[in-house]
Amino acid sequence: MLKFISFGSGSSGNCYYLYTETDGLIIDIGVGIRTLKKHFRDYGLSLSSIHYVLITHDHADHIKSVGSISHEYHLPIYATKNVHDGIDRNYCVARKLPAQMKRYIVPGEPMQLGSFHVTPFGVPHDATENVGFQVEAEGVTFCIITDAGCVTDEMKDYITRADYLVIEANHDVEMLQNGPYAPHLKVRIQSPTGHLSNHDCGVAIAENMKEGLKHVWLCHLSEENNHPELARKTVESVLRGYGIIVGKDVELEVLKRKTPTGVYELR
Repeated sequence: MLKFISFGSGSSGNCYYLYTETDGLIIDIGVGIRTLKKHFRDYGLSLSSIHYVLITHDHADHIKSVGSISHEYHLPIYATKNVHDGIDRNYCVARKLPAQMKRYIVPGEPMQLGSFHVTPFGVPHDATENVGFQVEAEGVTFCIITDAGCVTDEMKDYITRADYLVIEANHDVEMLQNGPYAPHLKVRIQSPTGHLSNHDCGVAIAENMKEGLKHVWLCHLSEENNHPELARKTVESVLRGYGIIVGKDVELEVLKRKTPTGVYELR
């Protein structure tokens, strides 16, 4: 059975874990390595069960501990060439990746990583490059889209395929516009290479979800320009406008910024 845990989602650090009885992969490693070790102990898990690390993009909150985990556990790191180059340049990554641990991926080209059939796809964001991931395992299709300025046709196609979906609901537009951020940051966040609003996230789900999408998790919420309950209510309201009832047609939850979730069984 495929299982899922989020160990953190937001600008303080992002890290998601998918695993089976015999295999495991991490998507992004933006939390501290000591914190991650503690979380794994708390869940009765071992970091030795991680066999692959996938990176969406090269912003610090997604790559902080990538060098540490690769060195300590001899883990290959899968990212596009542009993202690997960005990791090399990023001063927040104190321990750089050795060349032999770099694995290069190409958006749109699927790969088999042990138990996982993984397809990266492009996601617009103002990083060196950014990808989402579709992960197929144990008869389940899981999709993650984070740090997205807008929703492209390609992204819509992957949302349509998902049985389980993690998708960004970064900000409430009114909170952002009336909030403390400098004008240039407000422009950046709302740009096509910035971050997805609660409302636009809801529309992306409603217009593209397949019948049988089981569970949606909202990720990467802004601490200053959003609130978990507001994000959930906004997305729920948008879905209701399309005739989709949360709790009946699909489950909807918000991932915590700094603390782990429970273990989700993806059937």
